[in-house]
Amino acid sequence: MTATETDITEDLIRDLLREQHPDLAERPLKLGALGWDNQVWRLGDDLAVRLPWATQSADALLRKEHAWLPTLAPRLPLQIPVPQRLGEPSARFPRPWLVTTWVPGEPADRAPATRAAEAAVALAAFLTALHRPAPDGAPAGRDRGGPLTDTAKHFTQGLSSATELGLIRHPDAVRAVWEDAAAAPGWAGPRLWLHGDLHPANVLTTNGTFSGVIDFGDLFAGDPAFDLAAAWILLPDGAADLFHETYQPSPDAATLRRARGWAVLRALACIHIGDAGVHGRPGGKPTWGPPAHTALERLTSTVAE
Repeated sequence: MTATETDITEDLIRDLLREQHPDLAERPLKLGALGWDNQVWRLGDDLAVRLPWATQSADALLRKEHAWLPTLAPRLPLQIPVPQRLGEPSARFPRPWLVTTWVPGEPADRAPATRAAEAAVALAAFLTALHRPAPDGAPAGRDRGGPLTDTAKHFTQGLSSATELGLIRHPDAVRAVWEDAAAAPGWAGPRLWLHGDLHPANVLTTNGTFSGVIDFGDLFAGDPAFDLAAAWILLPDGAADLFHETYQPSPDAATLRRARGWAVLRALACIHIGDAGVHGRPGGKPTWGPPAHTALERLTSTVAE
């Protein structure tokens, strides 16, 4: 169910632009994507308009991106949607909205990376550049990035549900990976900047490798293991070792164990969303299932790498 009562249309967006950013109002405009929190409309060749539509929390997430992304973007080697203008709530549309740069490419859930070495190096370079100590006042994670033991109930429910639906072939192996991760020593380093939501729909590809990263609404500071989980979910087979060799500083064994646990949780969530999409249930996205199943197969091949 949408949390925005106002229908988002081309006419609405043009009215908002005329009211607050009239120099942009006559650019070509077309729907780009319906995201989890926001609709994205392409504005001309190089800009996009993002408007919250499906969750109440989207307002704060957009304001967070507007506050922090312009300072992070210059050091990142992949393109990201850099906020250019902030739209304030009005009588026409009672929620904030953003004008950002447009990031070209296809989401990796629809166009997975196929050039393993290039993708591993690109993802490692991006996370190496992003994972820098965050300043005081940097946001904390919502329900992510803390001790893995805090997720025990969520993990158990997700695994049980997926198993009952016939979506998990080896539940004991999945549980073994998570339990090993939960037993690993915690992060003792500084709070690092994290993307916080690196699943295939938020990473873009061009010509078989990663070219952009979108949706920084869950940007927060914490344990890098949370983002490093993406290696098992995003990369082609056989690319994880090169990713770990390229990422700097090289993650220690405890960090990799925690990352595997976060990858299990992400994969379980995406498996449920993918299954909902296959069966036409609200919020489902059928393209999220296959990469999540592949990730679990990789993670359960051994208990630790």
